[in-house]
Amino acid sequence: MKKIILAIQIFSLLVITSCSDLVEGLNDNPNSPTTAAYQNILTGAEVGNIILQTGETARRAGIFCGYYTGIQRQHQGFSNYTVTTSDFDELWDDGFVNALRNAKVAEEAALEEGLDGIAIGIVQVLQALTYGTETSLFGAIPFDDAGNITIENPVFEDQSQVYSKIQSLLDQAIQNLQMETGRPATGAEIYFNGDPDAWIAVAYTLKARYFMHTKQYAEAYAAAQNGISSANNSMYAPHGSGLDENNLSYQFFAIQVRGADLITSDFMTSLVAPSAETSPDFTAYRGNAKTNESGRYGFYFQINDVGTQPNTTNGLAAPEASAPIVTYQENLLILAEAGFRTEGFTTGLAALNNFRAYMNAGGYLTNADAANIQYDAYDAADFSNGGIENQDNVSSDNALLREILEERYITLFGQIEGFCDVRRTQNESIVKVPVQPNTGSELPQRFIYPQSEIDRNDNIPNPIPGLFELTEINL
Repeated sequence: MKKIILAIQIFSLLVITSCSDLVEGLNDNPNSPTTAAYQNILTGAEVGNIILQTGETARRAGIFCGYYTGIQRQHQGFSNYTVTTSDFDELWDDGFVNALRNAKVAEEAALEEGLDGIAIGIVQVLQALTYGTETSLFGAIPFDDAGNITIENPVFEDQSQVYSKIQSLLDQAIQNLQMETGRPATGAEIYFNGDPDAWIAVAYTLKARYFMHTKQYAEAYAAAQNGISSANNSMYAPHGSGLDENNLSYQFFAIQVRGADLITSDFMTSLVAPSAETSPDFTAYRGNAKTNESGRYGFYFQINDVGTQPNTTNGLAAPEASAPIVTYQENLLILAEAGFRTEGFTTGLAALNNFRAYMNAGGYLTNADAANIQYDAYDAADFSNGGIENQDNVSSDNALLREILEERYITLFGQIEGFCDVRRTQNESIVKVPVQPNTGSELPQRFIYPQSEIDRNDNIPNPIPGLFELTEINL
């Protein structure tokens, strides 16, 4: 049996019971179910992915893209862009050890046990998600050599090459998931209980996400049409009632002493705060005759003695709240932006209205009163000069793209993708995500390589890029 990395093994033992409870009784109808080591390692790999996607890595990216403002201690330094290489040691391990290494060990275990098909496809999607997260944040990373503990100095590969290999890996995953063998035993796979159709949809949405990163919008639009097609097939991190099973944002903001270090930025809050009493700048409120953001504000935020923070009572960061990783709402908004960029205004508007219809029915706002939700369909006139979405008289195209990008920024609040969007659009002359630096004139462009990797890997890029140096795909 392959050894699971100790840190993730301990964490997974704490959550396996609750995660199994979440899927108990589902009609999985497995073909060739697995009962050996693979299923245990798979659970650990999926928990590692939760830590990477919804823990400190996401909060750090959120500071750099304007979601959060650090007000105390280390997080205040991050908010002022004062960072050191050692600040990224644990975040690097969250990606390459807790998530990627365990996913690779799970694949090795599956092959040793003679498993194929679904079992392999699932861990390939997990690997692709980790590679995509890490290359988006750090730029050049190890790919072929990553996760292989026998290689002392993994080779770093160019970011564009990594994205190409991620697309190939996802294609392989889809082929494996389309087979009818190797479905994990009930409870071992904590996102979809091994449902291959759900995993195929996630794989296509990830293909679309990474084509968006590389600005291959036609390919993104095509992939998203095969992506997550209902909220039920969104990938959310499950959480339970036990302290160590709680939502990671809840653990940070409601339990850990560091919770007082971080508040929601004035910029982010003002976009959705529906009143002058709750908004730092009510002139920035995006509500209009067709849009009421009261429900979303109440889902996202609460005001306490620290300031405005994520809602840890009954909203986004509640103890048992599932945390978004790859979702239906993201796929809808990929269709909107990529559809606009490749097919034109009419396609983009129709896709945006599909998203708004989803939100008008409640969307992902699990605690919102229907009276506080309004997302009526827009029409072309709303984006014409003087329309409710074009008060500054830009072109209709630019007004629509601006609305789509703003919607993506708000919908992806707290997720790493917000940081990706800010950097992807920064060089667009007219329409971009309008985040302003907290200090100075530049926004952070990447996570910097950790001291642990600098010390032990002779293949670390030289010179080592700084915080404000663009990654290859954003040049």
